Amino acid sequence: MIESKAQVEQWMGVFAAVKEQVGKVIVGQQDVVEQILWCIFTGGHALLEGIPGLGKTMLVRTIADALDLPFSRIQFTPDLMPADITGTNIIQFGAKGETSYQFQAGPIFGSLILADEINRATPKTQSALLEAMQEKTVTIGSTTHRLPRPFFVLATQNPLENEGTYPLPEAQLDRFLLKINVSFPTKEELKEIIVRTTSAYNAAADTVANGRMLEDIQRGAKDILVADDVLDYALQLLMMTHATEAQAPDSVRKYVRYGSGPRGLQSIVSVSKIRALSMGRLHVSVGDIQKVAVPALRHRIFLNFEGQAMSVSTDTLVQDIIDALEKNR
Repeated sequence: MIESKAQVEQWMGVFAAVKEQVGKVIVGQQDVVEQILWCIFTGGHALLEGIPGLGKTMLVRTIADALDLPFSRIQFTPDLMPADITGTNIIQFGAKGETSYQFQAGPIFGSLILADEINRATPKTQSALLEAMQEKTVTIGSTTHRLPRPFFVLATQNPLENEGTYPLPEAQLDRFLLKINVSFPTKEELKEIIVRTTSAYNAAADTVANGRMLEDIQRGAKDILVADDVLDYALQLLMMTHATEAQAPDSVRKYVRYGSGPRGLQSIVSVSKIRALSMGRLHVSVGDIQKVAVPALRHRIFLNFEGQAMSVSTDTLVQDIIDALEKNR
């Protein structure tokens, strides 16, 4: 709950401090860092996509250091089994030969989970994360184990064109609050990366927040106001991702099999509240909606055969919708 303007300014300072600490280790990628922090401060999960070697793993580890969160890394491989993630019951033998089962927790029992190269594993193993991401619990046999709080999954994946990748199930994609594209660095950024990684440079992020503070901010963000006209704008944006919507752009009607479900709208509104709060505002603007729409919807729009054959970008489709809405305002 927001109690004063001073509290909002304090939370703004936390957001800025985390970005500053990450910048000590990670070169560039300001948009990526900002979007990851939107996810974490909202309390959701993020899917990071980019070619290998762009520092995705280092970025997540650095954020865990800055937020003082128990960090756990799971390397996904084709032979990884669900029990390797969630844990399993093991047999214990007593002094007189009696047996009992004891639960041995898997690496999912942490606060910030890095699911590295998640689409290298088979769909069966990928689905082991579904309950954890949605319910914050893990069920082994007939027993349900609660995960630590706060709990976030930051998953990285290689582009689907890469060899040895498995597309994530649509139900699991929908569990990610945002899908964040990690782009190749510029020449200047690449030069700085080489300087840092081939010299004695050894910066590390200082701790500037903790799990309890994150939960306070998450609760406070729920008090950020969303005016009816702004909510209607977000609703119309979501509806226009469907080819059956009368006002949908021609590109959507031509290339989209089906558009985003309700979680897309939930993501847009909740992330927009955090963005507004991080900028010291107590209300969500249309600009906030537009800014978060692409990462919130790019993985929730599914192309038809023609769209896939033409390699249509869902980012372009969302931008077409925003442009169409702007013409009608």
